[in-house]
Amino acid sequence: MQNLDNARDSISRSDALNVWLRVAALSFGGPASQIAVMHRILVDEKKWISEARFLHALNYCILLPGPEAQQLATYIGWLIHRTSGGLMAGLLFIAPGFVVIMALSILYAGYGHLAWVTAVFFGLKAAILAVVVEAVVRIGKRALKNNVMIAVAVSAFIAIFLFAVPFPAIIALAALFGIAANFWNKHLIPSSQVPQSADATLAVIDRAILDGRMPHITPNTQSAITTAILWLTIWLVPVAACWAWLGPGHVLTALGTFFSQAAVVTFGGAYSVLAYVAQQAVDVYGWLSPREMLDGLAMAETTPGPLIMVLQFVGYLAAFRADLGMSPLMAGVMGSTLTVWVTFAPSFMWIFVGAPYVEALLGRRWLHAALSCITAAVVGVILNLSVWFAIHVLFAVVEDRTIGALHLSIPDWATIDIAALFISVASMLAILRFHMGVGSTLVGAAAIGFGWKMLAG
Repeated sequence: MQNLDNARDSISRSDALNVWLRVAALSFGGPASQIAVMHRILVDEKKWISEARFLHALNYCILLPGPEAQQLATYIGWLIHRTSGGLMAGLLFIAPGFVVIMALSILYAGYGHLAWVTAVFFGLKAAILAVVVEAVVRIGKRALKNNVMIAVAVSAFIAIFLFAVPFPAIIALAALFGIAANFWNKHLIPSSQVPQSADATLAVIDRAILDGRMPHITPNTQSAITTAILWLTIWLVPVAACWAWLGPGHVLTALGTFFSQAAVVTFGGAYSVLAYVAQQAVDVYGWLSPREMLDGLAMAETTPGPLIMVLQFVGYLAAFRADLGMSPLMAGVMGSTLTVWVTFAPSFMWIFVGAPYVEALLGRRWLHAALSCITAAVVGVILNLSVWFAIHVLFAVVEDRTIGALHLSIPDWATIDIAALFISVASMLAILRFHMGVGSTLVGAAAIGFGWKMLAG
């Protein structure tokens, strides 16, 4: 590893571009697996960033509203090459999914009931179960370093799986527990401190920071205000234009306004966004049906990019079905693009404004304890989502019951889908036992699902 005079030169833009293209191409399976991909490439393989700094950035992104994996990519890109690096990483993380979801939305709106489309999605949904399980295992190994962290994860799983405790409450309780545990006994929470002296064996970013060659990580209030104003303008001008030219009742105005609100209030990452959007888009606005919402989720789970790209599918169908005085295809593209714009513009703002202050807090033990417990709790929440996903993928009939304070999803074992079970088990073996790539596994599962459904008639 070369010792160069400038930290940004030590990781060239061409190297960074190649890495972020690779991350984008491998970003299947939702935020857990996407974070695992970034960790494997950036921490283990390239050694661009230390474990401690990676987890510190991850914990901050988990606290933000919006897609934590895309925000993490933006954060690390910003560390390497300032704002341009953050834009490179964040936009490349979105771009493949945007193109694929747009194409699939057009296909779905026009040909969604074709047997071959259904067959392909059948195989992909079964394989995603394996991808999510692998991601839970990988992030769990990183975050659950002792029995206290395991207990936090288990408690979070029980709270959300059995008692339907809201995600924000779980996060708040985990943070409070971490702070209290740190003051009670500093050894309860595993330490993960960054190095305090420069060394040639350090990760590239950490060595550059300790050498004083990355001044942009120092907080600057004037710069933060200017950046916030700029990104607020980028975010809200299209929404204001829709209000002024089309009126508050227009579907594009409704999409811009609603998804701008979602970008602010949906803490807890993509899965919390989905719960909120599913309720509003289906029950309040009537933009799509529950079955279509699930199809959109499967679409986003099985394409590269953030899981939150399912919102693009919602925006496309909402505008496609509205009478806007233009072709449904053009209307769908406009609705889809506006939805993506107002969903991700705030994510860039949170990073570019807040990242310097987060870097300044690195090393505060009480904060580390709180964020570590939050990460452990998120492992439990993702495990809950894995179980929920498994139940709904493998069983045709699932009954939701409330028994006192318990909220249970009980599958009808007579309705188990043997084909889905076979594809899921085969995919788990491929990923966990034989270490096949996610992309290859998904392609194989899609092919098996297609063949199975076509033969079954």
